Amino acid sequence: MSANQITNILVVGIGGQGVMTATEILAEAAIALGHDAKKTEVAGMAQRGGVVSSHLRFGPKVLSPQIMAGTADLLVGFEAAEAMRWCHYLKPGGLVLMNTARLVPPVVDLGLYDYPDDPLAEIKARGYQVHAFDAMAIALELGDVRLGNTVMLGAMADHLPFPPGVLLESILKRFSARKPHMVEVNRKAFEAGRAADAAASHHKESALA
Repeated sequence: MSANQITNILVVGIGGQGVMTATEILAEAAIALGHDAKKTEVAGMAQRGGVVSSHLRFGPKVLSPQIMAGTADLLVGFEAAEAMRWCHYLKPGGLVLMNTARLVPPVVDLGLYDYPDDPLAEIKARGYQVHAFDAMAIALELGDVRLGNTVMLGAMADHLPFPPGVLLESILKRFSARKPHMVEVNRKAFEAGRAADAAASHHKESALA
């Protein structure tokens, strides 16, 4: 991505995963570098566990927060089926970052939506490039499932038009004053997310070789 163009990032998942918080942190990082940034959120159900999507656009001048289908540079799926459901929003050459952990939303329990058998395979079958990893498992290894949010942000870090350190600083400043004991573990979660993305990228390249 060029620093002089509009960057479109769509973050999707299930309520309680930190989708909106992740988008806020991304926007803060972009604004810190002087970008104009606009975002919007849509919660499918007004309760924890409902499907959530969050649009973020930033660049020299942004007129609307809404990302149109076929124009997203990056789709970040905090949940596997939601990543699949939104992948048509990617532009040609766009990338899906996908948490493979499954969190079945209430719309499935209500019979409004069938959970796909293999979301990752479906995304690949549609021709999209995807980096997939289990962010929930990584967070649990670090001792707190809530760190999945930071793991996902770390995975995004090397696909943004600014240095990873800028994003990390935006994450850590949220904890430095109120929860200083959480700074180091979030730093580790961020780097674990970067490593998971790099491993997923290497796996994909090896499979193509």
